[in-house]
Amino acid sequence: VGEYAMKLAAEVKPGEVVLLENVRFEKGETKNDAALAKAMADMADIYVNDAFGTAHRAHASTAGIASILPNALGFLVEKEVKMLGAAVDTPERPFVAIIGGAKVSDKIAVVDNLLKKADKVLIGGGMAYAFLKAMGCNVGKSLVEEDKVELAKEYIEKAEGKLILPVDHVCADKFAEDANTVIADNDSIPADYMGLDIGPKSIELYKEALAGAKTV
Repeated sequence: VGEYAMKLAAEVKPGEVVLLENVRFEKGETKNDAALAKAMADMADIYVNDAFGTAHRAHASTAGIASILPNALGFLVEKEVKMLGAAVDTPERPFVAIIGGAKVSDKIAVVDNLLKKADKVLIGGGMAYAFLKAMGCNVGKSLVEEDKVELAKEYIEKAEGKLILPVDHVCADKFAEDANTVIADNDSIPADYMGLDIGPKSIELYKEALAGAKTV
């Protein structure tokens, strides 16, 4: 944003495009700074979001601009919304959901919603360790949101057997290419190692859970 960007936006002719460089260089982007959102909005008449992968973020270039300008979905986002809407609301069954990512806190509403709708919910990624810790497993140095362990326990009870968690892990003594690695079951993750991926038994378990699924 700034004088140069405003000048280009004012001079752009039909059929031309002005590309703003990576908006995350702006300090206020991830904080959804109102002044930054207004500066971007001042260069346009209408806002279209076609980036499905960032649409959930409350950033200046997503939520901020959309609260100022008339706005619409792009074709890609429209397609994703239609596909996901159909998949979640009227799925062909069996319906199996796979949820990964580092944090339970990012996915609370998703886990909650899918436990009501899916036939099975497979958990992977760093968030699995909050669930395993809730089950009393020693997870070593694995990534765990300590303040979400109680919530994970609630989900396990609520799930009534729908929730499928890893049973073994590829563990490493550090997050690096030259790390020492071991495969360990849930009850034998070494205290000074961290779980970084699902192990071979978990892969077989997940393949079994996905076999015959009509919606994933």
